[in-house]
Amino acid sequence: MNIVIVGLGNIGSYFYNYLKKNKKVLFNKTNTIPNILFVSAKSLNKKRNLKIPQKLWLKNCLLAPKIKEVDVIIELIGGAEGVAKKLVFDALRNKKHVITANKALIAKYGDQLAKIAENNKVNLEFEAAVCGGIPIIRSIKEGLIANEISKIYGILNGTSNYILSSMDKNKLEFKDSLLKAKQLGYSEANPTSDLNGEDVASKLKILTALSFNSFINNNSILVEGIKNIDQVDINNANQLGYKIKLMGIAEINNNKILQRVHPALIKNNSYISKINGVLNAVIVESNPVGQSVLQGEGAGPGPTTSSLISDLCSVLRGNIKFPFVVSEKKRKLASFDSIDNKNFPAYFRLDVKDKHGILSDIASVMAKNKVSIKRLIQNPTKDKKIASIVIITHRGKSSSFVKVLNLLKLKKYIANNPKFIRIEEF
Repeated sequence: MNIVIVGLGNIGSYFYNYLKKNKKVLFNKTNTIPNILFVSAKSLNKKRNLKIPQKLWLKNCLLAPKIKEVDVIIELIGGAEGVAKKLVFDALRNKKHVITANKALIAKYGDQLAKIAENNKVNLEFEAAVCGGIPIIRSIKEGLIANEISKIYGILNGTSNYILSSMDKNKLEFKDSLLKAKQLGYSEANPTSDLNGEDVASKLKILTALSFNSFINNNSILVEGIKNIDQVDINNANQLGYKIKLMGIAEINNNKILQRVHPALIKNNSYISKINGVLNAVIVESNPVGQSVLQGEGAGPGPTTSSLISDLCSVLRGNIKFPFVVSEKKRKLASFDSIDNKNFPAYFRLDVKDKHGILSDIASVMAKNKVSIKRLIQNPTKDKKIASIVIITHRGKSSSFVKVLNLLKLKKYIANNPKFIRIEEF
């Protein structure tokens, strides 16, 4: 089968080298020779740690879908729009198999692309788009195919997990931990999508559609990042017996699907709280198997190549499969719920001016909005005029917590923006 690799960054270059060196191994496992017919990249003259024969270069990657001899196009450009979008749409329309690591593209256009692939009887494979080397997508599609999934959750972004872990272990402030992540190559030059939760949201939307046989829903999802977490919150969490993690969670709630991405306090004796550094972990709750756990490297050339090769071998074996487990005709237009109706405990941190009567006013605001205080701690600050109040609540509605937060922000005794973090009981 003739392959075109489009995009020769760190991942594309690593994948190219792997494929060249392991062609015989893959042939022995699939009985099909993976032949690199062309490669294409934005810059032909960029310095790379690989030698590519001149005859393999395709200057315009958008010509690849129209070349008759091409069987498989591997898209490693990235981004939901532009060249990547046109290349993948054109490839499927021209009956070429597509393998991609592009989570943004699949999260935004996956439903449309899946329909085209299904109509043209070609594969659209995207294992590498979610959690690097962890075979979560293939596990849902094949290993757990007999199971009815009720919940899927985990740590889906290595950059944010490294930052939070480093803040905890090395007692670093957020900005210093981010700088360290960049120096170690764990963060992109522009880490915005990692820090604001968008990267996790893209992955979660894909996992939701796969897990619940639904169409991708880009609207009904809560997305919060980790930019507001500071060392004080990390210390408070430790004192209370928790760790702070950025979670991606999709579950069935009152017969509706609830998708959410947000930081959470998690008991420090739970499995997920022990996932540190750049590791990812995904937990699937389903019937009849129960709980399944997958953990591993969530990014990088090696783990991503592992997933790309897994997808390629599936294509080489001649398996034509539905991109989202079931046929497009059998996927459902599911109902999605809002987090407003979800009940859980919460953590509040209120930096207040040290004056008489403030505690009773805070308690009154919470009581009026049906938020019950379970535990209250008053911590000293360096500024003797400011007191830091930490509150752990009983279970309550998310909408009630948000209302309390907004009301407290208006109080003149609040010295800094109040903090609110949900507590997950895994």
